[in-house]
Amino acid sequence: MDSTSGRRGGRRRGSAAPPQRAVNYRRLHHPFTPQAVFSDDEVAAIHHTALRVLEELGMKILLPEARAILKAAGARVEDEMVFIGRDMVAAALASAPRSMRLRAANPAREITYEPGALVFTPGSGCPNVTDALRGRRPGSLESYLETLKLHQSFDVIHILGPSAEPQDIAPNLRHLAMMRAQMELSDKPMFVYARGRGQVEQSLEMIRIGLNLSEEDFASGSWAVTVINSNSPRILDNPMAQGLIDFARAGQMSIITPFCLAGAMAPVTVAGALTLQHAEALTAITLVQMTRTAAPISYGGFSSNVDMKSGAPAFGTPEHVKLQIGAGQLARFIGLPWRSAAGSASVIADVQGATETIMALWGGLMANATMLVHAAGWLEGGLSFGYEKFITDVEALQTLAELCTRPSGAAEEIGFEALAEVPPGGHFFAAQHTMARYATAFYPPLIADLSNHGSWAAAGGLSATDRATRRWQEVLERFQPPGTGADAAARLEAYVARKTARGGAAPLD
Repeated sequence: MDSTSGRRGGRRRGSAAPPQRAVNYRRLHHPFTPQAVFSDDEVAAIHHTALRVLEELGMKILLPEARAILKAAGARVEDEMVFIGRDMVAAALASAPRSMRLRAANPAREITYEPGALVFTPGSGCPNVTDALRGRRPGSLESYLETLKLHQSFDVIHILGPSAEPQDIAPNLRHLAMMRAQMELSDKPMFVYARGRGQVEQSLEMIRIGLNLSEEDFASGSWAVTVINSNSPRILDNPMAQGLIDFARAGQMSIITPFCLAGAMAPVTVAGALTLQHAEALTAITLVQMTRTAAPISYGGFSSNVDMKSGAPAFGTPEHVKLQIGAGQLARFIGLPWRSAAGSASVIADVQGATETIMALWGGLMANATMLVHAAGWLEGGLSFGYEKFITDVEALQTLAELCTRPSGAAEEIGFEALAEVPPGGHFFAAQHTMARYATAFYPPLIADLSNHGSWAAAGGLSATDRATRRWQEVLERFQPPGTGADAAARLEAYVARKTARGGAAPLD
């Protein structure tokens, strides 16, 4: 489960146990140069066209408070339409931080969120869950707790996400259960839904209480992140606008995510969809910076295309990858860290699902995305979180994480002595160079079976999905909460009871 638990090779009779293969998947950085699909001139043209959209066409912003903040900063407001000048956008981009500290109950799990970092979060926002044993079913508190345990158990998952919506808890009380569970079962950076001021304030207060934070501690970084989705094309609704304001005032990080599906809610071309995505993201960044200068904010987008026959969203397509790479170019143009996303339209953990997710992961890698959301477990375009899908995706994430460590080209690694030791037609299994390294040389697969057909058949002929089922069962059976969990739960008990008795906080429509 933990990234340091893998072993390679067995113990030989009469020999000492091979050394443990130790890796660090917690703080990753991109290993490759970012790629490009547009020329520098084309990137500048997309940016300037997005500014023109904001100046001439405007954004519909439903929250009066948000309109008032932007109007006071110099925007032109006509009813619910807000027209933002490029001077305001430039000022916002100048004050937005390039590097942000994402805090965690366990300091070893903290993240510096900045260009060049590589952060993975699980599939999130799913109303249903599915696995091979219990089938597809609505998300519940039980499944939410299980998914948190899965997130905590793999170091390559860096930030928690609401993978399973606990629909058996009333919406006005749901945030209380979700926040308590995050602190009881995990010590990683947390997620808070922006579903109204009352819920945000209570969630952040729970973090202060559960982790026993002073005001100075709480102000030292972002203890929680939220995702802000604009309603494409060109609408920022009440809860999203209020979330931007509330998180900015609290000094917590918002992750801006226009969901621009080319051909449906955005122009059908890659450049057109990116122009809309960029304009909506710049609106949110401007609102945050006009609310509180230097408040933490992440640029981002989740753009793909639709199936023009059915209108259904598609993921991991060539257009999805091009949109990711183009978004990365725009993020570098304005100088901010940014989020992209993987995802899958497949309804089960099959070859389609694996291909879609892995292609999107590679798109994010080529684009140098700071954060890849929905990196593991996302099915049906976000309608379901799959337990087997999560495990098979973690295998892909750990493979990518291994690429973040560059191989050495030192003389002892080049190994001329090994080449001299083995004659033509020989093998390197017993070479001294191999024997000194075999136990730690290669990544040990999480679920992949590298045996031949005979051995595979003799072991039961299990598919990768079958092995993933066994794996998530083992993870849940052996799960141990972090050392901070019990104390956090105890500190929160009275607060949760009191707020529950008072009805919690209703979500904002």
